[in-house]
Amino acid sequence: MEETSAAASDEPTYTPLQLASSSGNLLLVTHLLSQNANPNEPPIGYYARTALQAASLHGHLPIVQTLLSAGAAVNAPGGTNGGQTALALAAGAGHLAIVDLLLSAGADANRPAYRYHGQTALQAAAGGGHLAVVRRLLDVGADVNAPASPTGGRTAVQAAAEGGYGDVVERLLEGGALVNTPVPKYRGMTALQGAAARGDSGLVRRLLEAGADVNAAGSYYKGCTALYAAAEAGHVDSVKILLDSGADVEMISGDKRRTAYQAAVFMDHEDVARILKSKEAEISGTGN
Repeated sequence: MEETSAAASDEPTYTPLQLASSSGNLLLVTHLLSQNANPNEPPIGYYARTALQAASLHGHLPIVQTLLSAGAAVNAPGGTNGGQTALALAAGAGHLAIVDLLLSAGADANRPAYRYHGQTALQAAAGGGHLAVVRRLLDVGADVNAPASPTGGRTAVQAAAEGGYGDVVERLLEGGALVNTPVPKYRGMTALQGAAARGDSGLVRRLLEAGADVNAAGSYYKGCTALYAAAEAGHVDSVKILLDSGADVEMISGDKRRTAYQAAVFMDHEDVARILKSKEAEISGTGN
């Protein structure tokens, strides 16, 4: 059976084969397999990985080849926090040659994101800013709008925008990425909110041009509007762009229920607070 399951343990427990695969010790991996080590030893622990996943993450191409030849399950899930397959791990680390090898061995480019902080392969590649891997996955039919993990997840374009990878965002938009996908309740973030939090004014403009909702609500827990995100981080240029694009200065968001102005004041961003206060006064008719 290809699917493996992880035991509910806080601390990972690694087998000799998993350790050898992670460290890149091909000689030991070959020896252990010759002694009938199981290439599909399950990951034990929340953050544990199979031997194939460990080798894929760390870029050990010869070991990936050896494990696949020995019958390693290419689509096995990882530990219960993240649950990422070998393909998602390789994609997130930018190992294009390993991504190609795993795909040729039957890796599922559209394996859904695991429910706890999981990622699809495309989401992982986008979040790491690996344009070549993103292109490859799109070429083989990876879903550009695959749903994000309900716990702290990001769609591909959300992940790329949050990381400030404008070239990846552009490729995803060309591939039909949606910029207004609703965010999960727990630690979600739209693409525009991610770009605003980084203060990437060029990316903020590009996403607005692509139709991003300037007043989209953030997650209830640890979420916020784009304006709030930019204000909290003190990004003056992004705050101005968002206001010029119709951002609601009076809107409250997140579990703290604050306005962008309140966030700027709390973080001692005086320039941003002054801009937002002036906008509030303009709206209320009390400005000069």
